[in-house]
Amino acid sequence: MSFKVSKGEIFGLVGPNGAGKSTLLKMLCTVLRPTSGKGYVEGHDIVKEATEVRRSIGVVQEKLILYSPLTPIENLEFFGNLYNMDSKILRAKIMELLDDVKLMTVKDRPVGTFSTGMRQRLNIARALLHDPRVVILDEPTNGLDPQSVRWVRDFIIKLKERGLTVVLTTHDMYEIDELAEVVAIMDRGQILEIGNKDELKSRHGVDKIEDVFLSLTGRELRDELSGRLRGRGW
Repeated sequence: MSFKVSKGEIFGLVGPNGAGKSTLLKMLCTVLRPTSGKGYVEGHDIVKEATEVRRSIGVVQEKLILYSPLTPIENLEFFGNLYNMDSKILRAKIMELLDDVKLMTVKDRPVGTFSTGMRQRLNIARALLHDPRVVILDEPTNGLDPQSVRWVRDFIIKLKERGLTVVLTTHDMYEIDELAEVVAIMDRGQILEIGNKDELKSRHGVDKIEDVFLSLTGRELRDELSGRLRGRGW
C-alpha cells in the first residue's frame, strides 16, 4: 500500500476486522518493524529514526494506558518523565492539559475511581504531554457513554484547529463521516480506495461512508479469533 497524510488534516483509516489497520499503525508507531517498504512520519524514517518518530507522535490506543492507584498528576508525571521533560515545563503542561480535558477537580483522586470516560480523557492528555505534531487515535470512543463520545469528537476537531495532524481509526462510520476529511478503506492488507470523503460518496452514488465501505468490503460477517488461547491454557 502507499498513501500520504497531509499536515493538519483528519485522516480516517477504516476496514473490517483483520484488515491490517492495527499492524499498519504499530509500524507507524515503531512498535513493529516492517519486513519491507518505507514509512515516514514528519519526514522521519520509522526504522532508522524511530526515536524522532516517537517524539513526533501521540498515541491513544483502544486499551487505556494508565496506572489506577496513581492520581492524574502522578500518571502524567510518570509519562512525562519518560520523555525526559523538564520538571517545571512538565508541571505546567500537566495543569494545562488537566484543565483542557476537564479533570482539574479530580486531579488528586486515584484514577481507579474514575469512569471510563474520565480515564479516556486522561489517556488523551497523556498522549499530548510532549506536544506531538501527529496524533494517532485508535477507537477513541469505543465503550464510552454518549456525553463522553460527544466530548471526544469535539476535542478531535479542536486538535485539528490547533494545527495537529490526526489519524483516526474506528468502526463507527458515523464518526468517520462527521470528522474525517480524507478516508482510506483497507481490507486484507491493501487500501481499496482512498480520497476525499465527499468525493468517495459521490463516486459510489451514496450519501454515507458506511455505504462506500460496504460496497468495497462486502456484507459478509468477519468473525475473528483473538489467537490468545494456545492448547488448553492461556
